[in-house]
Amino acid sequence: MALFNFGKKKEEEKKTPACACSSGCPTSEAEEIANDCCPEAKDGICCVKVLGAGCKSCHEQYENAKKAIKDMGLDLEVEYITDMQKVMEYGAMSMPALVVNEKVVSMGKVLKSDDVIALLHKLGF
Repeated sequence: MALFNFGKKKEEEKKTPACACSSGCPTSEAEEIANDCCPEAKDGICCVKVLGAGCKSCHEQYENAKKAIKDMGLDLEVEYITDMQKVMEYGAMSMPALVVNEKVVSMGKVLKSDDVIALLHKLGF
């Protein structure tokens, strides 16, 4: 008999974040997003967000991300999130941070638009 339930394995809860387009897409890895999964997705990208505090660097990252999405020919809106409660939910420890399909892919540095494009290509988009 285990006293106070010590020695027993706890059931692990698997938390699966919901896709931004509310279609139930898997968001654990960017490569899992497919066009047929998200009807609103373009080339597998459901959403792009910039997390920041509203400072000059964060605003610059937002503008660079918008330019990168436009240069790639995608018809997506880049969201700029400055609400610290929402930023903390992503677990980003430094600003600015770039989020693609609800996954933080970069934080702590301002990426130029070419760098954002290269990162998206590296992620398979």
